[in-house]
Amino acid sequence: MWLVLLLPLQATAAPYAALVMDARTGKVLHARNADTRLHPASLTKMMTLYIAFEAVQNGELSMDTLVTISRNAAAEPPSKLGLRSGQTIALRYLVRAAAVKSANDAATAIGEAIEGSEAAFARRMTRTAKAMGMSRTTFRNAHGLTEEGHLSTARDMSELGRHMIYDYPQYYNLFSRVTADAGVRKVSHTNRRLLQSYKGADGIKTGYTNAAGFNLVASAERGGERIIATVFGGRSTASRNAKVAELLDLGFQQSPSRVALHRPTKPPYLGKGAGPSGIVVANTAAAVPGTGAKSIRVASAAVNRSLRPAARRAVAVPGVPVGEVAPLVAELENEIENVLRDVQETAAASTVPVASAPPAAPVQTASLATAVVAPKASAKPAARPAGVIPARVVTLDKPTQGREAEVVTRLSTNDSRHWGINIGRYPSRFAAEKVLLKTALAETATLDGSLRKVVQGNRGFDANFMGLTRDSAELACKRLQARQINCFMVGPS
Repeated sequence: MWLVLLLPLQATAAPYAALVMDARTGKVLHARNADTRLHPASLTKMMTLYIAFEAVQNGELSMDTLVTISRNAAAEPPSKLGLRSGQTIALRYLVRAAAVKSANDAATAIGEAIEGSEAAFARRMTRTAKAMGMSRTTFRNAHGLTEEGHLSTARDMSELGRHMIYDYPQYYNLFSRVTADAGVRKVSHTNRRLLQSYKGADGIKTGYTNAAGFNLVASAERGGERIIATVFGGRSTASRNAKVAELLDLGFQQSPSRVALHRPTKPPYLGKGAGPSGIVVANTAAAVPGTGAKSIRVASAAVNRSLRPAARRAVAVPGVPVGEVAPLVAELENEIENVLRDVQETAAASTVPVASAPPAAPVQTASLATAVVAPKASAKPAARPAGVIPARVVTLDKPTQGREAEVVTRLSTNDSRHWGINIGRYPSRFAAEKVLLKTALAETATLDGSLRKVVQGNRGFDANFMGLTRDSAELACKRLQARQINCFMVGPS
């Protein structure tokens, strides 16, 4: 007789992988199973959002574009925003829901809005990943739910997180929001515990499925140092967060205090209309918002040489040889001087006195040295009738009623001065204000006219310069980073 023992099946733990990177240089400080292909879960949404930011920048759509929710997007399983089929919602709310709540329905809707279908969007995600150097990553959907062939690595996801920070700094603040308005309701961050407990943590993305375990790509910044730590296969939210905190500490201990910033190379634009090597031949689907104009862009093809323009052709005056243009110009000048002299003589011959009229200003003749086509001769004006009295000219020696002339100036409101830059988070308001003042004095060329603003948060005091245009904010950041000062742009959202 055989005795069969039925033992309870134990769930197989997801494989563990980790990587720590100095975000400023891309140098790997620690790695374990970093190149093992695993299920990324909702870390996938980093690429979904990256392409959304890319699409907005290249005019495929805008943050205010209304997206119609498909039946496919509405049917995605949780975590979700709760969108209904046929509902319309602005892209900015879908972006917030995907970044903060990790909503699957919002991620699918973003992909369908950009590429027309989730499958086409997944192919674009994979193309963009390869262009970034994520050689071991393949995407099958926009949300990260488990699907055959949908795989990535800790190294690839860390690199994606680095691109997210430096390629689109104006949107990076989304990942540090503990709560956000997603249009239909307010949502809370899936990683709020680490954001609130670890000093300097400001993103980036969590992920969980049964097959993947508890995943996280986290970034933290302290005193100009920025570290990215990635974990695949955590056993729980608490243990994963504890491991990530340990890895971030390791990164801050091993990374140098001061090092030159080497931004990652931004991948070529591979969106609609992009041909080989990322050259956009005719982006007919990318009308610039508000203008109706179509755009033609070259995303990655560098201009190798600049052709010398052909010499300007000489424009001949009809009936006059090219060599005789100068004598014709001189003759025209004499003719105009004669007409002006006749006008002056006619005015002087008038018998009607002009009371208190100031002496006539000398008439300056216009130089026609650059004229090409001769104007038609003007007719001699008729004499002024004797009964017409010209208007009296009164010269005021002083401003009216003794008041000083007042000059009123105001800040222009038509240049979208809604941008700003962040130069770090500090433990006290005094420290933040001190750094702001020091930076303003050192970089007056680009920060002149900006507003120094300290914003208190749960993890310290952010030092910001606000009231800049997008171009001036980007220029200021580049100049500050050249001085080894950490900086990222803060855009309107």
